[in-house]
Amino acid sequence: MISCIAVDDEPLALSLLADNISKIGFLDLKASCDNALTANTVLQEMDIDLVFIDIQMPGITGIQFIKNMVKKPLVIIVSAYKQYALEGFELDVVDYLVKPVALDRFVKACNKAKELTELRSQRNAQEDNAADYVFLNAGHNMLRTVFSEVLYIEGLRDYVKIYFTDDRKPAIIRLTFKSIEEKWPAYFMRIHKSFIVNTKQIASVKKAAVVVAGQELPLGEAYRPSVTKFVEGN
Repeated sequence: MISCIAVDDEPLALSLLADNISKIGFLDLKASCDNALTANTVLQEMDIDLVFIDIQMPGITGIQFIKNMVKKPLVIIVSAYKQYALEGFELDVVDYLVKPVALDRFVKACNKAKELTELRSQRNAQEDNAADYVFLNAGHNMLRTVFSEVLYIEGLRDYVKIYFTDDRKPAIIRLTFKSIEEKWPAYFMRIHKSFIVNTKQIASVKKAAVVVAGQELPLGEAYRPSVTKFVEGN
């Protein structure tokens, strides 16, 4: 089941939305909210997978609500205004439905949310089952490297320099950034042409630097959008 909430300041629209949700067998409506503040409280108290939300609401609009969500469930916008569709999709919403919403169109949007939920679950399961270490060729030795013990990685032409969370000396490994980006866990992020960081070790992000274990690592302009997205999502 996909847990969801409905958010709309108009009682009739909220009732119709709740009725549509009740027709979808894999949706479990946890709450109907007539404003964004109430919806935010629900998100803090419950594990919600999907949010159906209107845009034009008093106080906090749907767009403002999506931008400021701390937890990041999937979102389907349900609005009477077509002109906000582009802005909505730029916020990575699942779908944008224009009122009055035909049931078949509503079902289509819900099916998209179901597919994305299943993909998220599969990805999380794969990450949980994946090995938490890798063996790396360090000269005459195969060095067992635990991912969680890596602070950041510095590129040195055909080699990389791996910095660790403990007092070990950095390891010089013949390895490419491409290999790291393709095979290492997704929480390793490229922030500069010469640096990849373990995002779990980021202490702060500045305008032109990412701080890891007291070290200010340069933040490249080309990588700023992905770092910004990571920060906003967490």
